[in-house]
Amino acid sequence: MRLWSLHPKHLDAAGLVAVWREGLLAQAVLRGRTRGYRAHPQLARFRECRFPVAAIATYLAEVHREAVRRGYRFDPARLARSRTRARLQVSEGQLRCEWEHLRKKLRKRNAAAYRALLRDACTPHPLFVVVPGPVSAWERSTRSR
Repeated sequence: MRLWSLHPKHLDAAGLVAVWREGLLAQAVLRGRTRGYRAHPQLARFRECRFPVAAIATYLAEVHREAVRRGYRFDPARLARSRTRARLQVSEGQLRCEWEHLRKKLRKRNAAAYRALLRDACTPHPLFVVVPGPVSAWERSTRSR
């Protein structure tokens, strides 16, 4: 499961579909509707906030907006209803780590998206406020290095 801290505009088609599916799974976990993935490290930052379901709903709403912008038909009825718009923090180190991780993935998977990413500035998902700091403790991509 990868719930990117990066803006979904940076993802290629496969990445956008994957983050939608994984975000819906995360939403089910946070709502207590599935037993799988309950201990997944990516969910830690959502669980730490006051309204975790609102946070994942806010996250998915932006993924949905990006999908609509691209002409995809993601079902908005799958989003949890929430009146609260959450904001979470992401460290500069975490954002840089994810940017590099995405660059490596796209370099192998999608040359056109990789070239476009090289021209882009790293933008966070609107759910996140960027703060100084290192890579998050829950990040797995750095553990194998």
